[in-house]
Amino acid sequence: MGAVCCRPQPIDFDGEVNLFHFVLLRCVGKGAFGKVRVVQHKQTRDLYALKYINKTKCVKMKAVPNVIQERRLLEEIDHPFIVNLRYAFQDDENCFFVLDLMLGGDLRFHLERLGSLSEETVRFYVAQISSGLAFLHENKIMHRDLKPDNILLDERGNAHLTDFNIAVHFSDRKLNSVAGSMAYMVREILTKRGYTYYIDWWSLGVCAYELIFGRRPFRGRSNSDLTYSISKDPLKYPEDAEKKCSRAGLQVIRGLLERDVTKRFGCKPNGEGFQEFSRHPWFKSIDWDTLESKEQISPFIPDAKKANFDASHELEELLLEDNPLKAKARKANQDNLSAEMRQMEEQFTSYDFKKMQRRSYYPTNQHIVSTVTATSSSGPGLASRPVTPGNLDQRTDGVSINNGHSLDMHLHPSLDIHSNAVDGDLSRTEKFNEDHPMVEKTYHP
Repeated sequence: MGAVCCRPQPIDFDGEVNLFHFVLLRCVGKGAFGKVRVVQHKQTRDLYALKYINKTKCVKMKAVPNVIQERRLLEEIDHPFIVNLRYAFQDDENCFFVLDLMLGGDLRFHLERLGSLSEETVRFYVAQISSGLAFLHENKIMHRDLKPDNILLDERGNAHLTDFNIAVHFSDRKLNSVAGSMAYMVREILTKRGYTYYIDWWSLGVCAYELIFGRRPFRGRSNSDLTYSISKDPLKYPEDAEKKCSRAGLQVIRGLLERDVTKRFGCKPNGEGFQEFSRHPWFKSIDWDTLESKEQISPFIPDAKKANFDASHELEELLLEDNPLKAKARKANQDNLSAEMRQMEEQFTSYDFKKMQRRSYYPTNQHIVSTVTATSSSGPGLASRPVTPGNLDQRTDGVSINNGHSLDMHLHPSLDIHSNAVDGDLSRTEKFNEDHPMVEKTYHP
C-alpha cells in the first residue's frame, strides 16, 4: 500500500512541453546562471542540448529583456547550418532552451588540438557557414560574433553557426554600438562609423585565415594596437602561405578582408553578394545544390571515440552541485511575483517545433523594456544583448570589456567560448557590448 505514493505520474506529451518530457543526461557546460546538459526526449528518444538560465540571477543582473529577446529571435531561425531552437519553456526557477545537439565540438577546440586545418576542410566550412549567413541576412539578422568558437560540428563534420547572444535585426539604419569579439571585429565597428550585415563577411574572412594558417591576420599587444592593426595594417600572409592555400583561396580571404564594403565579398544587396561569392573558382569542388541537404562528405570527421568537450563539468555536477536540476511541478499561485519575474513569466513563452510554426517578432522584438528598471535589450543603436550576464563589466572609453565567466563547452550549441583578442594567441577574447553588461565565456583547452 505504501508504494502507491511513489508511483510516477504519467507524462502528458500532448500538453505544453516541460522538463518532465526529458531525461537529464551528462552535464557538458557551466555558466553564471546555470548549466548545459545533454537531454533525451522521453517520447521520441531524440537527443538535444538543454541550456537553462536561473531566473533569480537573471533578474539580479537586469538581464530579463535580453533573455526574452534571444528566445524570440531563436524561434525565427531554422537552417541546416545553424544550431536551431527546438523547444523553449520555463519552470519556477529556470528558463530553458532546448537546441540541436552538436557532437563534434567547436572549431576552436579542433584548432587548438591540430594547429590548423587543411584548405579543403576550411573551404567546406566557409561554404556551409556562408550559406547560413546568407539565410540570416535575407531575414534581416546579423550575427555579430562569428568566430571559430561559435562554429560547431555535428558527428559527420558539418559546420553550424551558434551563439545568437548579440545577434540583432537590422534595417536601412546603420548601427553604431560596439559589440562582438574584438579580434573578429571590422573597422567600421571599432571606429563607430556605422555598420550593417557586412560585418559578418569580414568575420568569416578572419575565421578562414585563422583556420588555415593557425593565427589571425591582425594582432596587437593592447586593445588600441589591435584596433590600429584591424583598421590600418595591410593584409599579410605567412611566408609559406602558398604551401597551405591555393591562390584562389588567398583571393577569397583577401576579398572577405576588404575594408571597402563596396568591394568586400558577400556584401552586394538582395543576395547578389552571396551568389557572386558562391561562384568564385575556389568553390568549384562545392556542389551548392546539395550542400544544404548535407549529402556531401565533410573532409574532416570528428573522432567519435573521443570527447569533444571539457569532461570536468560532469564531475563538478556530481561532487559540488548543491541544487541539482530536476523536473518540478509548477506552483499554482503566481500572484506574488515581482515585476521582472512576471515579465519573464508572460514573455518567455513556450515553443515546440513539432507543434508550432516558426514566426518573427520583428520589428516588435527590437525594443524589449524591463518593467522595473526601464533597461532595454536594444537602445537607439540597437544595442546587443548579452547572454546570461555574470560579472559587471569594466568600462574603458565608453566600451565595456567583460571579464565574467559563463557557459563554456564544446559539445552543445549555444556557447560563447572566447579566444584571445589582443595578442593573437588562442587563449581568450575580450567581448564588447557598449550598452549592457555581458558575460564573457572562456575556452579551456
